[in-house]
Amino acid sequence: MPLLRLPFTVLLLCSTSVWSGYLEDDQDVLVPEDWTNVGRVDPSEELELTFALKQQNVHLLEETFRLVSDPDSAQYGKYRSLEEVTSLVRPSELTQKAVHHWLQSHGVTNSLTVHTEDFIQCTMTTEVAEALLPGSKFHRYVRDGHSLVRSSSPYSVHDDVHQHLDFVGGLHRFPPKGQDLSKASSNRKRGHSKAGLHLGVTPAVLRSRYNLTAADVGSTQNNSQAVAQFLEQYYHPADLSEFMTLFGGSFQHLSKVDRVVGKQGVGKAGVEASLDVEYIMSTGANISTWVFTNPGRHESQEPFLQWLVLLSNMSSIPWVHTISYGDDEDSLSAAYMMRINTEFMKAGVRGISLLFASGDSGAGCRHLNKGENSFRPSFPASSPYVTTVGGTSFKNPFKVTYEVTDYISGGGFSNVFKMPHYQASAVDSYLKAAAAGLPPQTYFNTSGRAYPDMAALSDNYWVVTNRVPVPWVSGTSASTPVVGGMLSLINGQRLQRGLPVLGFLNPLLYKLKGRALFDVTEGCHLGCLDEQVQGKGFCAAPSWDPVTGWGTPNYPALLAALLEK
Repeated sequence: MPLLRLPFTVLLLCSTSVWSGYLEDDQDVLVPEDWTNVGRVDPSEELELTFALKQQNVHLLEETFRLVSDPDSAQYGKYRSLEEVTSLVRPSELTQKAVHHWLQSHGVTNSLTVHTEDFIQCTMTTEVAEALLPGSKFHRYVRDGHSLVRSSSPYSVHDDVHQHLDFVGGLHRFPPKGQDLSKASSNRKRGHSKAGLHLGVTPAVLRSRYNLTAADVGSTQNNSQAVAQFLEQYYHPADLSEFMTLFGGSFQHLSKVDRVVGKQGVGKAGVEASLDVEYIMSTGANISTWVFTNPGRHESQEPFLQWLVLLSNMSSIPWVHTISYGDDEDSLSAAYMMRINTEFMKAGVRGISLLFASGDSGAGCRHLNKGENSFRPSFPASSPYVTTVGGTSFKNPFKVTYEVTDYISGGGFSNVFKMPHYQASAVDSYLKAAAAGLPPQTYFNTSGRAYPDMAALSDNYWVVTNRVPVPWVSGTSASTPVVGGMLSLINGQRLQRGLPVLGFLNPLLYKLKGRALFDVTEGCHLGCLDEQVQGKGFCAAPSWDPVTGWGTPNYPALLAALLEK
């Protein structure tokens, strides 16, 4: 959808005679309960802020994105270079001059811009930042030994630059707390193991369920994949090597990451970071893999935003990225999400596939006024411009059986983004067929972007972290790199045949109408624990549903289907 100018609040600042307006007047500035305010930041302390400049031709970018992603279009697969994307969206000279002049007039000179010239990152003192952005008040917050700097109140900008900026990064948006995945299955019912049955999901179990053979490994030089990590999570190379020694013996694989972009943190490895790397590299086996990691050089940085800035500055990057990250849609400003969507489109027109985990809270629950509740969609899972991956469990947790819904699998309907055309028919069919068993319509937006798009196993994984094999790791952070690895294998096969990489998968995925996927038709996920829905969200159903999407991959059939175009 075109980037729209959003209504904004203006206020007269008593200290000046100029009008200033809020860029993100709907941004939640409440401090999450798990962060503790330890006081105001010293005025002389340096911050790093990211200024998102208004781009040109966003409507043309979206049209290009649609055409290169639509298998029925003559433009399908004719991706653009970073240079071509830059020439399309680069901010106008007026915008660049206005913003640079505004920054320089406040003495801000330590600034870097990205290749596409639509982000400027500037270092300045807290005193300068608060003068530049009236209303902002920077405090330091701590959680679990980590600290960051955020503004406790909304910020505004001078009227001269309001029309030239989408938002300023580094003031709001606390990183969501990563789930302790090793405890994600602690409430699940357990049975006793029997002889001959598996004791958890490993690469061999995944290859058996999704019909990958020992020959299904990468063999193409110009193919690569990546995971991105933001929540103070790091992988250890020794863990990856140990994992492949334990679980990678039946197929050709790599035991080292080819490139780490960003600075790996020190200390213990994180379960989620280990999971991401180990499973994209064992499913997308023998394929060059990158890890994007960002603990943040400054406490004021937003790591997820930093990753998007990096994508705008790198002309050569992997074709598939899997990201296990999300936040409540209602906690983010519309201006921020719209701009993030534009960044997703910039990636898509370059042929990059972005896969996001659907989340581990089912339909979610938001408490409204007077005891009323609604489901709570997650972003970027709810973005129409990415492929969102949900989760499943084996019907028998100790046997390679058919799959049912994993009750934590995130899914639902966006309250912000309209349902994209590519999924309208599938979602409409679900809403009609499941009408009798749907939650009350006050709980969700039937016209919003529906997710997930597909799914994979997300329950009871083995992971090696800090040199120790750990069982019972669960979450859609497991299913997402598994799907990503398979798409990387398919990209390799396409490249060998002279075909373009898959890019944004959804238009093609929805045209398959479930062909080449295992349909998941049993089980429901979590919802609000109240009298009306009694803890139940949506339920799986034949064809597409908002718990597992179109289902899970049958790799050889999916490969064949995706080599047709």
